[in-house]
Amino acid sequence: MKKNLNPKLKKIKLLVMDVDGVMTAGQIAYDHLGNEIKFFNVLDGFAIVLFRKEGFKTAILSARFSAAVQVRGEDLKVDKIVQDAYPKLEAYKKLARELGVKDDEVCFIADDLPDLAVLKQVGLAVAPANAVPEVKKIAHYVTAKKGGDGAVREIIELILKAHGRWPKIMKAFS
Repeated sequence: MKKNLNPKLKKIKLLVMDVDGVMTAGQIAYDHLGNEIKFFNVLDGFAIVLFRKEGFKTAILSARFSAAVQVRGEDLKVDKIVQDAYPKLEAYKKLARELGVKDDEVCFIADDLPDLAVLKQVGLAVAPANAVPEVKKIAHYVTAKKGGDGAVREIIELILKAHGRWPKIMKAFS
């Protein structure tokens, strides 16, 4: 973790997530009919639900369209699902306007070159452990976990802890 991340974490109101390599391990499978299959991490999903219950906003920003992503996003009640977003920066700017947040109130977790412009724009740029070196280099934080293996949960927990919400959450489950 880079030094003094807490001030950035405390400003966050919106978590924007890339999909392939972040919410998933970055693999795409197809069934015999050509339908895309993705595997999402349950711990990440539960963290997204907790995050929203604490009043934070969430969004998915993906350069590709996937019906599986739409279904997963709706299942988690993600505030905004933006797919076919390429280049991503313009889609991000529109998303931020629609959700009423400033750049410094946004955390974006992403892993690959198409994400660089948005990562440079937001207040908190996060890369999962499996991100490409160029993304890790500009990230404010690189998770210990890989995409699809708890990276989203890791950053959500850090944000919730910085906002002082973690003790209340823990008490509810104790």
